[in-house]
Amino acid sequence: MPDVKDIFAKMVEGKGSDLFIKLGAVPHFRSAGSVKEIDFPVITQEMINELYTMIADERVKKIFDHEGAADTAYELQGIGRFRTNIYRQKGSIAFCFRHVQSNIPQLESLHLPTETIKKLAELRRGMVLVTGTTGSGKSTTLAAMLNYVNLNFPKHIVTVEDPIEFLFYDKKSIVEQRELGVDTYSFSNALKHVVRENPDTIMIGEMRDVETVESAMKAAETGHLVLSTLHTLNCTQTVERIINFFPPHQHEFLCQQMSILLQGVCSMRLVKSKDGMSRVPAIEIMTNTPTIQELLFTRKTRDLYKSIKEGKYFGCQTFNQSLRSLIEQDLVSVEEALASSDNPDELKLELRGISKGSKTGDFKFDI
Repeated sequence: MPDVKDIFAKMVEGKGSDLFIKLGAVPHFRSAGSVKEIDFPVITQEMINELYTMIADERVKKIFDHEGAADTAYELQGIGRFRTNIYRQKGSIAFCFRHVQSNIPQLESLHLPTETIKKLAELRRGMVLVTGTTGSGKSTTLAAMLNYVNLNFPKHIVTVEDPIEFLFYDKKSIVEQRELGVDTYSFSNALKHVVRENPDTIMIGEMRDVETVESAMKAAETGHLVLSTLHTLNCTQTVERIINFFPPHQHEFLCQQMSILLQGVCSMRLVKSKDGMSRVPAIEIMTNTPTIQELLFTRKTRDLYKSIKEGKYFGCQTFNQSLRSLIEQDLVSVEEALASSDNPDELKLELRGISKGSKTGDFKFDI
């Protein structure tokens, strides 16, 4: 029987981000946004059983037997570390693996607005959220922010993750990483106790339920910086999602809390690079400007976009402004930017201004 470990090696060699394995099909991996076949035989039941035995310990098996799906982490010596989801499809076990880079990237290497992201990471209190769809770069960005703090400030950092992805080692900061199912049984339970551990910065892997959101806001209220993620498409939707976690009678008070606590939202999506060999992040950023603070306080969420667009001085930018910058840097094509935009008509108008402007007279494209 072929060695199933070879699948991981081939995926890493192909610069894959995700690996998909199911019964009766050859393995596939995602690279630069596209799904491709791996040169490997069709997966048999014997291979599925071997993978399951390799990856799932007794704790994971219990969760999988009870829920039909389980998350864990798997490390293969000499090849890499993988965030793993085990699930069932058509009655058989299947796997999705996310390759976690062993080296935590520097913020400067991610094509992000570095100074704004650094300022958010340096905050002493409040809440900063990194949002986006699955595979949009949320975990990598959060890891880079924590790494920046770890390298530059004498702080106490505590993470609560499901599972632990990037491994941190103490530099200027002391870093403690807690994993669901191993060190604690839920995000909300961990957060109830973490404030007694005297942290400066708390990272929550995901705000997935109302209990976690409540606990995160309480931690931010008591003078900690809380970093976390949400699966939302943009900054405005992020605010609405948090509000809608709670019943209507709590919305007014919640908005007043958010106007003080929510210091920043970074919404991300990955766009195929111009050469087609990789993907680069487009990012919408909302910081707690005086205008945005007032809009949050009065729940005028429909007006947030305009304030983000006009808040460049405070480090804000819309997705379209980010995409325009990527085009100016010749990192993405106009076609790819328009396909990734929430408002392509607005982006077209902005690009017409670029093509006629003196600064970027070299730009030649049809829109």
